[in-house]
Amino acid sequence: MTVSGKMIITLVLCAGLLVAGCNAESGERINQLNAKSNIKANQIGKPVIFIMIDSLMDKPLGKAIQEGRAPALQFLLNKGQYYPQVVSSFPTMSVTIDSTLLTGVYADRHQVPGLVWYSGKEGRMIFYGNGFKEAVKIDQPQVLMDAIYQLNQVQLNKKTKTIHEELDEKGKSSASINAVVFRGNTKHALRMPQWVADSTSLPEQIHVTGPKWLSYAALAQQDPNNILDTLVWKKYGMNDEFSAHDTAYLIKHNKLPNVTITYFPENDNIVHRKGPSELGGIEKADQALQEVLGAYGSWEQAAKKAIWIIMGDSGQSYVYDDRDGSIVDLRPLLNRYRIAELNQPVRTEDQIVIAANERMAYVYAIDDKVAISDIVKLLKNEEKLDLIAMKDGENIRVTAGKSDKSFSFRPGGKYVDEYGQSWTVWGDPDLADISITNNRIKYGKYPDVLARLNGAMNSHEGKYVVVTVQPGYEIVGESSPTHIKGGAHGSLHELDSLVPLIVTGTSTRPQTLRIVDIKDWIMKLVNG
Repeated sequence: MTVSGKMIITLVLCAGLLVAGCNAESGERINQLNAKSNIKANQIGKPVIFIMIDSLMDKPLGKAIQEGRAPALQFLLNKGQYYPQVVSSFPTMSVTIDSTLLTGVYADRHQVPGLVWYSGKEGRMIFYGNGFKEAVKIDQPQVLMDAIYQLNQVQLNKKTKTIHEELDEKGKSSASINAVVFRGNTKHALRMPQWVADSTSLPEQIHVTGPKWLSYAALAQQDPNNILDTLVWKKYGMNDEFSAHDTAYLIKHNKLPNVTITYFPENDNIVHRKGPSELGGIEKADQALQEVLGAYGSWEQAAKKAIWIIMGDSGQSYVYDDRDGSIVDLRPLLNRYRIAELNQPVRTEDQIVIAANERMAYVYAIDDKVAISDIVKLLKNEEKLDLIAMKDGENIRVTAGKSDKSFSFRPGGKYVDEYGQSWTVWGDPDLADISITNNRIKYGKYPDVLARLNGAMNSHEGKYVVVTVQPGYEIVGESSPTHIKGGAHGSLHELDSLVPLIVTGTSTRPQTLRIVDIKDWIMKLVNG
């Protein structure tokens, strides 16, 4: 096979398997302090089925239910509790969010910085999959290995245990169905399609650790007959039907473990293309959910026999339809420096690396002569930049494009936020819509901004700046994907950060309405 033929095959495979990169108003915010956990012992024994619907948002969900396009979601909502505004992780990109979900900590502890980032240790960019334009310029077998192996077995902090690892240590079992972050204690061999292994440098098997039950699209299935959902035009199994079929298989064959984490990926791609108000992805996810509920024989039996947790991972912000006006290219702002190029290894003469994650980016100074403060000064010339953050000793200093304001903060201190976290803050925190009264911190349109930003700023080694853009805009790198007239996420803004949560089969809820507290809640549901 020709080199170009091998590339096409690998690109198609990677497009299917790699990671895909809530329109809430401030007045709708609920009081997080009223969302305290209330675990009761009588919940022990029910299996927990957690289903993540990528980019599920409150308002589109409500509209889909109102129009009768999401009967399964409506059924579970009517049977249980609904929380429209749960705070995601940061960056609001799937790999970081899923790592927070599984570990119960932010990026400073689980150490997965984003979908795209620069590793100083390896001297290279790390891509977990970020669109076709980047795919044609980079080493796809390496990207696939990064997304499957490096992410789970190397980068995800081994000192921070996943829910799968902790459940196993307590004698409980779990399953991961199409989730990109899945590390556990059980050894698995993910099998590459033979024709792919024969035509590329990819191995026939990728050895990983995961929960007892592990499904990962075409590479691993629970149902050995789940072949039709792994075809090339179905993204090799990275689709809602595959996820639903394998989850239903566990139910029907009495193999359902204590906790099952299932990922429905397709809504994300649809919203990226058509915008946050699009309902087709929710309808598709609901159809998949109907299959899972039906595996119990009836929806009523499903609601009685299991605890159901359905939620989104991040919201998406509408991207303006003016291509020139909606994108923010950081390279012209930093053109006094030598910026690393995507299609070749980082060179010794390179000074800057830009890792764009849709509506946020890491900007690295890899030359000791380049001061982070100088990068910040140049970035401030772009008025579309929402927040610009850098480390200043033990502190984090935050400013914005075309703004003279700034504030600094660090963990620990006399100010306490609504989650019980304490901080030292000085300057103009209103820059991030933070108000402080009687030593109490109240967050506005950037929920849990101090903890989430602190997480990203300490997520990996290196000198770097974190930048986000205002709603309507998207950061682009050399060949990063754009979503003109569609949706994008990545930032700290509430449009990217708030997701709905449906809980059925238990009267309890997480300690706070944040994804970072979901793991602890599930552990208590299972262990009592």
